[in-house]
Amino acid sequence: MKSIFRTISHRRHTGHRTFADTAEDAYKFVRDRGLDHAVEREKNLRPLLSIKDLIRSEPAKSIPISVIASQKDSLRVPLRPIEFIRGYTSAFQEFLPGGIGIHPHISLTPEILNLDAEEQLVYGSESYKQGLADRLLKLLMINRINRIPLEILDLLKWDLGLPQDYVETMVPEFPDYFRVIKSRSRGCIGELELVCWSNEHSVSVLEKKARAAAKGDYSKGSPIAFPMKFSNGFVVDKKMKKWIDEWQKLPYISPYENALHLPATSDESDKWAAAVLHEILNLFVSKKVEKDAVLHLGEFMGLRSRFKRVLHNLPGIFYLSSKLRTHTVVLVDAYKRGVLIESNQLATSRNRYMKLMSKVKKANNAVSSRKREDKGKVEGEVCDTDAKAEDDDDSDISGSEVEDEGVEDVVDDDEVDQNQSRKRGSRDSSPRAGRRSFGNSGSQEKPHSRSRAGRRSFGKSGSPEKPRSGRNKVNLTTEKRTQIASRIMYLVKWTSSEEL
Repeated sequence: MKSIFRTISHRRHTGHRTFADTAEDAYKFVRDRGLDHAVEREKNLRPLLSIKDLIRSEPAKSIPISVIASQKDSLRVPLRPIEFIRGYTSAFQEFLPGGIGIHPHISLTPEILNLDAEEQLVYGSESYKQGLADRLLKLLMINRINRIPLEILDLLKWDLGLPQDYVETMVPEFPDYFRVIKSRSRGCIGELELVCWSNEHSVSVLEKKARAAAKGDYSKGSPIAFPMKFSNGFVVDKKMKKWIDEWQKLPYISPYENALHLPATSDESDKWAAAVLHEILNLFVSKKVEKDAVLHLGEFMGLRSRFKRVLHNLPGIFYLSSKLRTHTVVLVDAYKRGVLIESNQLATSRNRYMKLMSKVKKANNAVSSRKREDKGKVEGEVCDTDAKAEDDDDSDISGSEVEDEGVEDVVDDDEVDQNQSRKRGSRDSSPRAGRRSFGNSGSQEKPHSRSRAGRRSFGKSGSPEKPRSGRNKVNLTTEKRTQIASRIMYLVKWTSSEEL
C-alpha cells in the first residue's frame, strides 16, 4: 500500500488550511493486527453462506456441483468448487444420486441447517426488521437525491444485512419509509426511493454521543471531535498533531445536510465527507465494507473523490486493510482489540457460522497431525528394527572373525621348527628380510580393525556383553602374537649368528 501523505499548508487566497496535492511529509502505513484479524476471520464465510442459500432455495435441497461451478464468480468461491465443498465437511455433504457415477450432488448437513434456522429467525424477528428499515431510511436520507438504485443495494446487501428477497418481503412492510420505483436510467431494474423525511432519524451517531456528553448544552453546528486511534507504531509528529487539533475544532456539519457547495479540497469539506462516511459505516452490520463497494456508492452520491481523500488521509478514523486480496474500510472506533464493540443479532449469527468453520479446520489439522505422528512412529520402528538387525550381524561377525583369527594365529612349536629349517636352507635370508616378511604379513593389523568393529557394535546395540568379549579375545590373540613374534625373532637371530 502506498504511503499516506500529509502536508500542512496555507492557501493565501482563502486563508484555510488544507491537504496539498504534493506531500512534504510522508507517513508510512502501519498495519493493525487486530483490525486485520477482524477482516481475515471472515474469510470464506460469505461464499459458504451464498452456497448455503443457493442449496436451500432448491426444492430438492441439493444441487449438482456443476451448478456451483457455473456460478463460481457470483458466489465468490475462491477455490475450485469441489475443493471448497470438501474443505467444509461439517457444512456440506457430497453424494451420488441413485449410486450412478455422474456429477456429485451437494446437500447441507444438520449442523448448518440448525444455524440456518436460527438465521431465518433473526431475519423474521420484528426487532431486526425495524432496525434494518431504520438503517435503510438513514441511507436514503444521507443521499441528496433520496433514492438509491437496487444494483448498489445488491452490492451492499451483505454489509447492510439485507435478506435475499428484501424487495418482496421487507420493503412492502414499511410503506411510510420507502418504496421501489422504476428507474429512469437505462439498464437499471429499479430504485429504492424515500417516501417521507424523518427528523427523528436525521441525527448522526456522533451527534447523539455529543448530546449525551453535553447533557442538553449541545447546539447544532458546534464542533465535534472525531474519535481517533492510530495503529501501534504510527508516528504522529508535531505538525500533524497541531493540524489534527485544529481540524477537530472545525464546525461539525451533519451528514444529513448537503454541503457540496464547499470547496472539494478544503478542510471543512473533508470533515463533512468524513462525517458522511463515518455515518454510512455505522449503518453496516460489521462496521466495515469493501473499498470498491463504498466508492461505488460514493460515485452515485457525487462524493467518490472526497471519500478517497478522507480514506487515505485520516488513518486514525478509517483503517484500510489489505487482507483477503482486496481493500476493506474498517471503522476504527467501532472495534476494540479486533472485536466489534456493539454487536447485533445478525453479527452473532455469523459468528456461529465462523465457529463451525473453525471446528472443521481444527479437525482437519488434528487428522493431518495424527497421520504425521503415525507415519513417524512407523518409520521409527522400521529404523529401530534395521538398526537391531545390523547390530546383531555386526556382533556375530566381529565375534566369529576374532575367534577364527585367534585360532589361525596360534602357532605350534613344530611349525616354528619347520620355519627354522627353511631359514637354514636359504642362504639369501637375512634379519631384515625376516622383519620385512613379518611386517608384510599384516597379521598385526587385523586385531585393531576388529577391535574398532567391536566398539561400533557396542555403540549400536547398547549391550556391553558381546563387544567386551570381542575385545578380550582380541587382547588374548595379540599377546599370543607377541610371544610368537619374539620367538621368531630370537630364532632368526640365532640362525644368522650360526651362519656367520
